[in-house]
Parts: sequence; structure tokens; C-alpha cells
Amino acid sequence: MDVLEVARALVLERHPDACAAFLGGSVLTSRRTARSDLDVVVLLDGPPAPYRESLRYRDWPVELFVHTEDTWHSFVTPEIAQRTSPLLWMCADGALLLDADGTGARMAETAKRLAAAGPPPVTGTALEDARYALTDLLDDFGAVTDAGERLFIVAELVRRTGELALLTHGTWLGGGKWLARRLEPVAPDLAGRLDAAAQTALRGAPEGLTALVTEVLDAAGGPLWEGYRRSGPRRTD
Repeated sequence: MDVLEVARALVLERHPDACAAFLGGSVLTSRRTARSDLDVVVLLDGPPAPYRESLRYRDWPVELFVHTEDTWHSFVTPEIAQRTSPLLWMCADGALLLDADGTGARMAETAKRLAAAGPPPVTGTALEDARYALTDLLDDFGAVTDAGERLFIVAELVRRTGELALLTHGTWLGGGKWLARRLEPVAPDLAGRLDAAAQTALRGAPEGLTALVTEVLDAAGGPLWEGYRRSGPRRTD
């Protein structure tokens, strides 16, 4: 069966009273693989929403996200503040599976509007925090001799360098494969360069990765360590 038919059948079987449902994720795109799952968002009037469940349906792995309109917003709003919201994008870019009462059309419009508006402006504090963390990691990388430590420092350097590049461009963040995908429009060669530099670094030649991380740091305002300071929360009682 077509993926849309499978996803729709799942929703009608599990939640025949659903107001609306969406199918999102890579399964709808040219990036679909043999291991792609069905990311299904279901909107109900009330309980048992909200919940999330991983299951298998007709040989398809499924990630099911069940919400009311209110709980959808309660999840999406703080996620937008963190600059990444898979739930938002599943509805903004996803296919509308069913719309019993107009909820689906309304939520699709809301999701598209929020996604198009982009994440909130990057604060100077957030940018400094990212620069500091990357500078500190780069310092550790310059002195590491243990192979196991080097592996995890390199992995963290790659991730944080990609995230800093996205912050510098003021765009959405992403984790895992979505970090690479978010980089494509704003720094299309960065993921490939990081891959090559990381592999070389793990073989004992750190210069290329150091230079690339420094390049991204410089574009964000430069390394930051000495003079960095953050106050902790203060008691009010």
C-alpha cells in the first residue's frame, strides 16, 4: 500500500475519532530509505492525548505523536525558543491525512506560518555560550593523546561547529541527520569538509579540523575563553 494509505489506516484504526492527522518526515521525500519510518501526528479533542508511542504497523516502523491543539502548542512553543521543533515541521511540511472538522487545515496553516517565520533572533548570550564551549573543546583537542578521548572530542567538535554555523546564520537547528540538512542551504560544503577533517584528525593529523573549527569560530566573532563569565540563578526568598 501507498505510505499515505498505510498511515491513514493506522490513524483510523487507533483513533477513529481523530480531528486531524499528518504524515511527516523523510518517507515523503527523495531521502526515503529502506529504514524510513512513518512520523504520524494525530490531533484529538482530549485524552488519551498527549502521548508518544513507537510501534510497528503493517511492517512499517511508526512514530506516533498524539496531541490536542493545546498540547501541540505547549510542545511547539518552547521548542521554537530552542530553535528546533520536529513536531512543528511534521505538520508544516507533512501531508494532511485526514481533516474531520477543519482542524487539520487550520493547524497546517499555523505550522507553515510559524516555520516560515523562522526561529527567534540569536541572542548575544547564546552566541557567546556557543563560542565558549567550542573554544574550550578546541583547547582539549589540541592536547589530547588518548585515542578514546580523541574520538569523543572530535565528535563533539563536529556537532558544535555545525550548530555554531547555524546560529551564525540565524537559522533553525537540528540534531543527527537534520543538522546536516539544516546546514545545506546556508553552508552547503561544511558537512563534507567536517567529515573529511574529522576522519583525518582521527588518523592523527589534527591540523585540518583545528583550522576548520577556527574558521567557523572566526565567522561567529572568534574564539572566546578568557573573560567569559555567567552568573548563576539567585534565590529570591
